[in-house]
Amino acid sequence: LLLYDYNLGSVTESSLWRSTDYGTTYEKLNDKVGLKTVLSYLYVCPTNKRKIMLVSDPEMESSVLISSDEGATYQKYRLGFLIQSMLFHPHQEDWILAFGQDQKLYSSNDFGRRWQLVLERITPNRFYWSVTGLDKYPDLVHIEARDAEGHAMYITCRIHNCTGATSNKLFPGHIDHNSLVVQDDYVFAQVKGYIQVNCLVFPLSPFPSLDMHIISTDEKQVFSAVQEWNQNDTYNLYVSEAQGVYFTLALENVKSSRGPEGNVMIDLYEVAGIKGMFLVNKKVENQVKTFITYNKGRDWRLLGAPSTDVRGNDIHCLLPYCSLNLHLKVAQNPYTSGNIASKESAPGIIVASGNIGPELLVDEEERASSMFISSDGGNSWRQVFEEEHSILFLDQGGALVAIKHTPQPIKHMWLSFDAGNSWSKYSFTSVPLFVDGMLGEPGEDTLVMTVFGHLSHRSDWQLVKVDYRSIFSRRCTEKDLQAWELHNQGEACIMGENRVYRRRKPTAQCILRKKYIGAYTSVPCTCTDSDFECDYGYERHTDGRCLPAFWYNPSYVVKECSLGKSYLNSTGYRKVGSNNCTEGVREQYTAKHQQCPRKPPRGLHLVTSDGSLATELTRNVTFIVHLEEGDAPRTSLRMDFGDGTAVTYANLSSVEGGIQHTYKHGGVFRVVAKAQNSLGSNRGILFLHITCPVEHVHLTLPYVAITNQPVNLTVVVWPSKLGTLTYYWWLENKTEPVVTLEENVSFTFTREGMSSVTVQVSSGNSILQDVKSIAVFDYYRSLLLSFSPNLEDYNPDIPEWRQDLSKVIKRTLARVTGLPEEQMLAAVLPGLPTAAELHLLPHREDPEHRRSSADLDQICDMVISMLNQNQVQFELKPGIQVIISTAHLTLAPLVDSSPGHSGSALLMLLSLAFVGLAVFVIYKFKRKIPGINVYAQVHNEKEEEMINADTQIEVIPTVTQRDLITCPEEFTDAEVDKLHLGK
Repeated sequence: LLLYDYNLGSVTESSLWRSTDYGTTYEKLNDKVGLKTVLSYLYVCPTNKRKIMLVSDPEMESSVLISSDEGATYQKYRLGFLIQSMLFHPHQEDWILAFGQDQKLYSSNDFGRRWQLVLERITPNRFYWSVTGLDKYPDLVHIEARDAEGHAMYITCRIHNCTGATSNKLFPGHIDHNSLVVQDDYVFAQVKGYIQVNCLVFPLSPFPSLDMHIISTDEKQVFSAVQEWNQNDTYNLYVSEAQGVYFTLALENVKSSRGPEGNVMIDLYEVAGIKGMFLVNKKVENQVKTFITYNKGRDWRLLGAPSTDVRGNDIHCLLPYCSLNLHLKVAQNPYTSGNIASKESAPGIIVASGNIGPELLVDEEERASSMFISSDGGNSWRQVFEEEHSILFLDQGGALVAIKHTPQPIKHMWLSFDAGNSWSKYSFTSVPLFVDGMLGEPGEDTLVMTVFGHLSHRSDWQLVKVDYRSIFSRRCTEKDLQAWELHNQGEACIMGENRVYRRRKPTAQCILRKKYIGAYTSVPCTCTDSDFECDYGYERHTDGRCLPAFWYNPSYVVKECSLGKSYLNSTGYRKVGSNNCTEGVREQYTAKHQQCPRKPPRGLHLVTSDGSLATELTRNVTFIVHLEEGDAPRTSLRMDFGDGTAVTYANLSSVEGGIQHTYKHGGVFRVVAKAQNSLGSNRGILFLHITCPVEHVHLTLPYVAITNQPVNLTVVVWPSKLGTLTYYWWLENKTEPVVTLEENVSFTFTREGMSSVTVQVSSGNSILQDVKSIAVFDYYRSLLLSFSPNLEDYNPDIPEWRQDLSKVIKRTLARVTGLPEEQMLAAVLPGLPTAAELHLLPHREDPEHRRSSADLDQICDMVISMLNQNQVQFELKPGIQVIISTAHLTLAPLVDSSPGHSGSALLMLLSLAFVGLAVFVIYKFKRKIPGINVYAQVHNEKEEEMINADTQIEVIPTVTQRDLITCPEEFTDAEVDKLHLGK
């Protein structure tokens, strides 16, 4: 027995106790596990109760203490990880899986003494041991793990060899997070409205579903609860056939609620000991009512109320307006009974809390709940208490113990030895006790129980042992047993058989032997309509017939049906799962074998394995092709991936696991799947976006612009083959961007001064930006500068050097001419020989002359004169003087937007510009400057480099952005040198 103090979310102190006489005496074991050791969990091996494992509190230390002698002695072992939960192997007593707080899964094959890593990035509590009869190896595990992007996937592997190379990914794509369930012979993984069962995929509903829970998988059948798109607090119940593949609706609008930890709880209870028997709370016109079924959801009915109350007063309750309604929440705490209880060892006995009336009382009204008991499998009920009680089954239901649910201290309990027909009151303690729970030792097959609680909220634990063995002086014999026939309102044929159980007589005061637990005999009965439910795709109408649903085509033939083979043609009915009836209408309702017809392919669906319409470049894309109808083995499939590649498969059945393809460049691709046989063809089309992360963005724009005249802004993106990009332009300090799908935009600046231009380029989840400044004036002058040849030996032709030289040019001209640096803009051009452009701007501090171009003409003439006279020079290093001179006027010797110019002046300017352009092109050609220079964006870069005044990037007409820039892997070293990625 492990006791601990829990304060502020952590264990502060613990104590370990052991009893070998059913709780009569206890021995404290703290000295055997370490006086300072704080324990948080106790595990008992399910296949060998002698083996016990204790886990230390992770905030104190990481260790386990192991006992092989029922807790008498312990050995301590240090761990390299913190255990969050453990799972024992169902057959191998020394094999354990442990989930760590680091989201990793570990395994041990020596009962926790040594551990090894199995896999990383595991979903909590979504790992399972191998299923006997389903898996080949006993050390195989089923795991829901996450990939690097956080997507969930279903993996199977052996615990000693679970690397990425050796693990098996049975499902080709991603699965919904926290959806993997391995239960009995079934494996479930939800995938956006589809369920994967034993590697099969099937549609659960014609409408999209929001959530799904597996209720039961026994008797080779799956019982599940599904929340449809139009439901909030209710679920629909579905039941499958034996294969667990095709589901049909069993009941709509079953009530649900949320647990303390936010988990969904379905108001459904499977009665222990009687197969096919369920109780549910169904919402009917905003009223919650309790229904019962004896044939796994084929038929449902309300519960009839007792005829009298606990005091013997008559109860007037007429169906369907009034019925017995029960709370169906099972206990989350193993030491309390919850709202309802039944035992496999006591078939037919059901104890539950509830109320009588038109609906179930919930929330605050639950305080008015009474306790009811049925000893005939839910056919009739008796009220036994007016308040809620915890019920404990002892000796296979031969003794029922009831303790009142109350926040007050109590000292009495109730005991029944006749299946709840009569109750006797007993005192279990002389001092009232705050009861926290009770436990049968070692289970329901004994007459010893322990009640534990506190005398006060500050006192230590109090344990009270209650031993009823002295009441029974002998063991039961055949004379103490009686036959009880299971029935439903008098109908004895249930699930296709008559079942007769052997139970103890209510008056027999004896201890029941284990060989009588759940013993019954069964005789098959003749099949009737009630033994058959509607098959997949069919719905039951008011007249009882099963007719096709509006979304189902009854002439549908599965795609696996190949010519020359046969298939089962449904009659609209199928036998209820685990039903054992014989003859009767069985032949009438059983599906008939028919020859597979020749049909053209129909309903070809093409999707990606994860349902996504976008993926990143170089990542494998898995396409799933699903054919609704047609001869799949005799149908070919051609996949055109839209990038110039295609593949053909002679047999469509061979691609059920998916078709993988890797795209080499980005874009939007039209993927076409075409299925074809001799009778026809069918196509499925998918538009897939392949995105490539943006690595570099370079904004090109004129360094100087004229007010009220359009300016072309262009962005160069690397790599170029990114598919569809989105460009966001923030211009002239506007708060809202201009959004385009093209890499260029034309904009007119209306205000003089320095203006910032920001462009952001978006590709998938990748966004990069570049920011440049542009000077906007009504007019300006531009000069092309050259330098003395001695500068060439010191030109490394890198952006940082050009930026520094631009600053030197401005400082030198300011010193020689007396002009302020703010009136000049200098940009050193890439390449050799060294050249630069100088832009002369209107003086901002002289409002009178700012709008006159005459002053700027005089300044330009003065600068040209000084340059031609070699008066402008600077010292590069001691003894090395560099002379700056003018080459010729550039493309825009004078740009003026004022209306005062004459036509002849404009004509002269145009002629001069044309001559300048010709000279400029010849000069450039002779200098053999590289065709283009692209500068990649880096963080914390220096002042923006000034390039050409009109473009800030040289453009060779035969080279386009698409031709020049490509994905990184397509560059050669020579091409990189040619592109000259500067920054």
